[in-house]
Amino acid sequence: MTLEIISFAEGEKLLNWISLTGSLEAGHRLPRADIKDSFLYRGDDTVLSRAAWIDGLGIAVKSATIFPSNKDRGLPAVNGGVNLYSDADGMLQAIIDFHLVTKWKTAGDSLLAARKLARKDSSEILIIGAGTVAHSLREAYGALFPEAHFTVWNRTRSGAEALAAEFSGVTVADDLEQAVRSADIVTSATMTTEPILRGEWLQPGQHIDLIGAYRPDMREADDEVMRRARIFVDSRATTLEHIGELKDPLANGVIRPDDIVADYYDLASGRFARTSEEEITLFKNGGGAHLDLMTSAHILEAWQKR
Repeated sequence: MTLEIISFAEGEKLLNWISLTGSLEAGHRLPRADIKDSFLYRGDDTVLSRAAWIDGLGIAVKSATIFPSNKDRGLPAVNGGVNLYSDADGMLQAIIDFHLVTKWKTAGDSLLAARKLARKDSSEILIIGAGTVAHSLREAYGALFPEAHFTVWNRTRSGAEALAAEFSGVTVADDLEQAVRSADIVTSATMTTEPILRGEWLQPGQHIDLIGAYRPDMREADDEVMRRARIFVDSRATTLEHIGELKDPLANGVIRPDDIVADYYDLASGRFARTSEEEITLFKNGGGAHLDLMTSAHILEAWQKR
């Protein structure tokens, strides 16, 4: 067996957002993943390893080093790779660039939800945040809604301007409330620990996509958002007790576990779906090593077909 080494640049040019969402949906028809995370620390530096095994698909171990002081050296703070192993015999099949897998996994995760939950006639898309993930979201949502107009809001206007300059059909918003009220889809990828998205701003028929919060002390949306929306997640196991976006309102009685309508393992049953044009749908993107595995397998398949 040939060991494939797939760089960001080489892998990037082979991939397609819509095709990826098809692979993610197919991956959730397989048995539930066995997932394990581990962390090592040295002062401010971290080694993170996420492993996932899906019977019938394979095994992935995604490892990353996080060295915050690298910015002073002119180096990326996060580096790593994904080792992809055969499900049949455990042989190492590929080593794939960490940033390639993370980019396509993160935005692809949200895009699959939008395919199922957002109104098909959505034409105004708001991106909250202007970092690396926001750029990926503009690419991904643009593939699903090629005629849509995009607006970006960021705490620092210069960041929003930089994103808008990179893509056509993007304007900068100064008033977040007004931008939210005008959007059909709101996708948020910030590092905030305090909610910036208010439930009183939401409009009937909107789809809300929350990406940024990944720790118990982080939230992007307030309690009223959670009360007003029908809530969906990529995986109950990796979101409900681990991310403040859901953990806080569950603990405080704002919502109940039964208010989580579905996760991706409910796709086959049809429960992961919008049921009316007027309802507000909300998706919490939690990531997870199983999605890294599905994305890595998709990347390897595209690589082998090139």
